Amino acid sequence: MLNYVWLALLFLGIGAAVTTDLLDQADNTYKNNQTLPVVLTTDSNFSADSAATYPASLKISSNSFNKFYNGNYKSNISIESKITMHSKSGEGSIYFKVGANDPKIWQEMAASSGEKDDLTGKLEIDSLIAPNKIAARITLESVSFLKIKAVTNAALDYAGTAVNIALGLIGIMALWLGVMKIAEEAGLIGIIAKRLKPLTKKLFPDVPPEHPAMGSMIMNISANMLGLGNAATPFGLKAMEELNELNPDKGTATNAMCTFLAINTAGMTLVPATAIAIRVAAGSTQPAVIIGTSLFASFCATVAGLTAAKILEKFPLKKNGHNTSIIKNLKPLLILFALAAVVLLIIFSGIGKILEDSLGFLSPESFKSIIQVFSTLAIPLLMVVFIGYGAVKKVRIYEVFVEGAKDGFNIAVKIIPYLVAMLVAIGIFRAGGAMDWLIYILHPVTNFIGMPAEALPMALMRPLSGSGSLGIMAEIISVHGPDSFLGILVSTFYGSTETTFYILAVYFGAVNIRKIRHALSAGLIADVAGILAAVFIVRLLFGH
Repeated sequence: MLNYVWLALLFLGIGAAVTTDLLDQADNTYKNNQTLPVVLTTDSNFSADSAATYPASLKISSNSFNKFYNGNYKSNISIESKITMHSKSGEGSIYFKVGANDPKIWQEMAASSGEKDDLTGKLEIDSLIAPNKIAARITLESVSFLKIKAVTNAALDYAGTAVNIALGLIGIMALWLGVMKIAEEAGLIGIIAKRLKPLTKKLFPDVPPEHPAMGSMIMNISANMLGLGNAATPFGLKAMEELNELNPDKGTATNAMCTFLAINTAGMTLVPATAIAIRVAAGSTQPAVIIGTSLFASFCATVAGLTAAKILEKFPLKKNGHNTSIIKNLKPLLILFALAAVVLLIIFSGIGKILEDSLGFLSPESFKSIIQVFSTLAIPLLMVVFIGYGAVKKVRIYEVFVEGAKDGFNIAVKIIPYLVAMLVAIGIFRAGGAMDWLIYILHPVTNFIGMPAEALPMALMRPLSGSGSLGIMAEIISVHGPDSFLGILVSTFYGSTETTFYILAVYFGAVNIRKIRHALSAGLIADVAGILAAVFIVRLLFGH
């Protein structure tokens, strides 16, 4: 399945880039070799008859700019620039930097020129309006194949990002797998697994309750629910290695692996600390209000993902890799999912308001302080408990820690190729413009379910990229406000779903799984359920 997903991301991204560039060339979108009337204001006495360089303020009215580029830029343009006159003919060159608030089309042109924010062009003087005020025309540098260049840059950038992510994991992987090895040798993981045996036996019937994989999965799920992302990943990767020991068909995902990743991709978290921190930074008066909405949506996502995983695992794969008779069995699945959704909506419909009222007495700064204290103490507390228990049980904690840390190092290095492959494909898909096409195609669907069009990029980006979705969320909150309907909605998206493709690439890559079976299907069903549940609960509680 990942083979097809990977190819689709690559081909759609590159195909969208080529198509867009050809259309831009045909329409001359960037007005190559065309002159734009401007007004220049200099700080010193300007002379068009001498070769010299002058600082100047470049001014263009919004009407002139929009008429030239067929756009809808709303503000008059004023940019500091440098002009250089070459001869007595009144010709020269102009150079200026494009900022984040300048027209988007100029930002795109500058990004394609090699220097990220520079634009240059030819200058022709028409007349002197005043001693320091000049009427002129500029012809900016020709640009072409902007999307293809963006795809190339994205491929290189994301390849570097993937390696940086993996290298950044080495330290935390070594630390937590070392600590976990101590807890395992001391028997603490076994005790935790034994206490949760009634639940885990239902979820993972193929895994013996005493097997180390059970403890690793429990620790991973617990760390995710507590919002300890740095601690969750090492536990999850260790769980995949231990599950692979029980795998009779190496290279093919087991039912337990698919169920475990369905829980991970649902992203159920009791306190979505990152989203809350963004809301606090944006000046929210009720940053904690998304706890209820996120818990509701992520719970729906978890139930949907688990239900899908348990039903889909009943359809064994044929030798050619296709599911048997799954189409005719979709009706029971849809009925079951609908009934579960109705029950969940009835039970949790008021949870957001309840938590909002119970936490309403806290000021944003007070709540931020509580979150910071919790985040600061949680990881050291886990280390003290695990290592302290090992010391009490007379485990040779240093030697055992080093042994576990070695495993962490090896796992972090092993996942680099898988991360590079997936993140490069995602980068090409985004940079090529395929994401914009997908948003356009899905726009009628989002209107039907009541999702604002502005929230769709966030919903589509969340399964692909954590940093990308975080950037989109922060941008939407800055524009519309953290306590607006849209601000609460995108915050709930972030707090109730996970980066499905990243999780699958990292976790399956750690154990060389090539046939992922129904893991992606269950993960995407969880994502869709989480997004739909988020739209429902936010509209119910905060709808305008």
